[in-house]
Amino acid sequence: MYDLIVIGGGPAGTSAAITAAQSGARVLLLEKSRFPRHKVCGEFVSAESLSLLGHLLSQDFAPLLHNSIRIFESRIFLDGKILHARISPPAASIPRFYLDAALWDSAQNCGVEVLEQTTVRKISGQGPFSIESSRQTYEARAVINATGRWSNLSMSAIPDANGDRQSRTKWLGVKAHFTEMSPSLSVDLYFFPGGYCGVQPVSADSETARSNINACAMVRADVATTLAEVFQQNPELRERSRHWQPLSSPVSTSPLIFRQPEPVEENILRAGDAAAFVDPFVGDGISLALRSGALAAQCLQPFFAGRSSLAEAAVNYQQSYKNKLASVYRASSQLRRLLNLPPAVRRPLISVLGKSPRLRDYLVTKTR
Repeated sequence: MYDLIVIGGGPAGTSAAITAAQSGARVLLLEKSRFPRHKVCGEFVSAESLSLLGHLLSQDFAPLLHNSIRIFESRIFLDGKILHARISPPAASIPRFYLDAALWDSAQNCGVEVLEQTTVRKISGQGPFSIESSRQTYEARAVINATGRWSNLSMSAIPDANGDRQSRTKWLGVKAHFTEMSPSLSVDLYFFPGGYCGVQPVSADSETARSNINACAMVRADVATTLAEVFQQNPELRERSRHWQPLSSPVSTSPLIFRQPEPVEENILRAGDAAAFVDPFVGDGISLALRSGALAAQCLQPFFAGRSSLAEAAVNYQQSYKNKLASVYRASSQLRRLLNLPPAVRRPLISVLGKSPRLRDYLVTKTR
């Protein structure tokens, strides 16, 4: 009988597993894939979670955080204009290929039992739980679901933000790395009808001035299905991408479904995208994953110590999630509605934003 089984080895799952293990819990972490791996991700780690990430990573991986590129500015390319917004304190740019592997190894280093290539097929009970996997069946006092937004454990009839069980519009994510000469230390968001593409440096070569950049897009499937097609949708992006050299094969994911946060289901705590999918352009996905995973584990500590029931711990997590994290989803939904307004309505608002640095900075802070 484990104190906790965490399902999903991404940032949310490893954050939960490490936090619980550091408090003395016996933890099993299950992951259906293998590390290292590429994931569709903007690879933007906001400042709000950098101290937490430093606490989660073992000393062997401290350079991954300390040597990462810092992102000081956001630039939005929309309707022929460029909006600048400061990112203060600066964010970090860390490739998921290395981040996931570092967190996975750090979990092992702090005593978490880990299993890769293990698919969870069924969870039974409401505490204690029986977890049926492709290897065997495990028992746990508590379970955290960190399997992402679209797994057999996370797709259980939760409506999206429009109230539909599945949005009629299919959105997909696609990402790859390229090389570029001397890119700006900014995250650049290129918007177009039916999607956007984010671009930022992830590593640099001081001798050649050439950097590795991440291009990650969210796009309607009827607009584009490849990055080459995405690059043609925005004139500034089309011109910039002409000089890029590919470094990795593209990876994609679909469908992307927006919905209201659902952090608890039948005493199972959900973290990361399993709880809710935040609009990627706000750049807080990794941060929310790390923070929600740690918060879930912290809310379970009184239960592990015998000071509360599992149901009380679940209620505490639901309320804490609402108080500390849910505002990001509300703010990002409002920004999405603004950006999706008809051009004739949107342009005057963009003009106001262009003339008000304080308002642009305020919008950045509201999505953190």
